[in-house]
Amino acid sequence: MANLITFSRVILSLIMLFFPTGSSRFYCCYLLAGFSDMIDGTVARKCETANDFGARLDTIADVFFVAASVYKLLPVLNIPVEIWIWTGVIAMIKVINIISGYVINKQFISVHTTANKLTGLLLFILPLSTAVIDIRYSTIVVCMAATFAAIQEGHFIRTGKQS
Repeated sequence: MANLITFSRVILSLIMLFFPTGSSRFYCCYLLAGFSDMIDGTVARKCETANDFGARLDTIADVFFVAASVYKLLPVLNIPVEIWIWTGVIAMIKVINIISGYVINKQFISVHTTANKLTGLLLFILPLSTAVIDIRYSTIVVCMAATFAAIQEGHFIRTGKQS
């Protein structure tokens, strides 16, 4: 059941590409895909069906959803240059985390922190909020959360702690 929910995210992501950005059909697919991402892991754990295949499928579904969302939303969101620069700094911190995790542990480490999950939620809500919150302000909130999450993730990787 969980894998079907996860796979639905791939299908919904592909369908999103055929609808005009901002249309009710686009946002219906966007919301359903986002909701599937929020519940598939919980369903897998509750049904005791969590496995490596499901985890890989989840990653693939996430890539499809992010790629479709970026393709459709970036052209219509007027993101300030300063936010792009800040995003680049966050990306550099995350790359440093990946490298240091490999150096310390001799393997790639992925830390699923509450701050990372909050950042994902804020990113998901961002395009939905543009009608009521100026994107200049909402992107600052997202970048603050992402910066904290990236720094915290690096700390956990280097100290071996989990959130």
